[in-house]
Amino acid sequence: MQIVRFKAGDTTRYGALEGSSIAEYTGTPFTIFRRGRRRHALKHVVLLAPVVPSKIVEIGVNYRDHAAELGLPIPDEPLMFLKPPTTLIGPDDPIVCPPISARVEHEAELAVVIKRRCHDVPAARAREYILGYTCLNDVTARDLQMKDGRGSRAKAFDTFCPIGPCIATDVDPNALTIEAYVNGELRQSSSTKEMIFPVEDIVAHVSLVMTLLPGDVIATGTPPGIGPLQPGDRVEVRIESIGSLKNPVVKL
Repeated sequence: MQIVRFKAGDTTRYGALEGSSIAEYTGTPFTIFRRGRRRHALKHVVLLAPVVPSKIVEIGVNYRDHAAELGLPIPDEPLMFLKPPTTLIGPDDPIVCPPISARVEHEAELAVVIKRRCHDVPAARAREYILGYTCLNDVTARDLQMKDGRGSRAKAFDTFCPIGPCIATDVDPNALTIEAYVNGELRQSSSTKEMIFPVEDIVAHVSLVMTLLPGDVIATGTPPGIGPLQPGDRVEVRIESIGSLKNPVVKL
């Protein structure tokens, strides 16, 4: 199933993407979720971020080639930090470059969406708590990250976390092609099988530290090829079996 969150008229709904249309569902994917009778043509609705999390947890340096690209050692455990929910935007929403940054960059990532409340989950049971997976762009003001020596400010600007277009529930997260394009030019290309820490280990590690709630998002790191974005660009994150997340880039 490819779960979407969308707006039809003035109403926000959940549904399942089926080709060029959406089958509307009642409830939410985290409660009772039942297929309804209504269908909507995709061209007549607005796709939203497929989930509204209480928190966005990010894992840094989780691809060996990306560690080499940055000149960083391979971590011995997942490197974890938080991105505020106010960074969240959906498909086709604009990424806004802040005037205090001269270098904003894309980072294509596979994101995990948590299905139900959990804490201290063993890796062997992690999949039981995962609803599915989506595309995420961990937009970063790289010059501010280098200046600060950390990513807290650089990754926290409004619009710096596009996600979507759907939550795919029936995929193997550890063997997916992941790519990023800017204006149609391929910038990043790898597979999630190259991750240092697989999805199950990441969920276990994060849940040992904090309670995860339904709808929370964990971004699993970016492969090599990160690069700059300029106002006027159109950036796309494409992940096998999930779909394509496209966003224009504008200036404030």
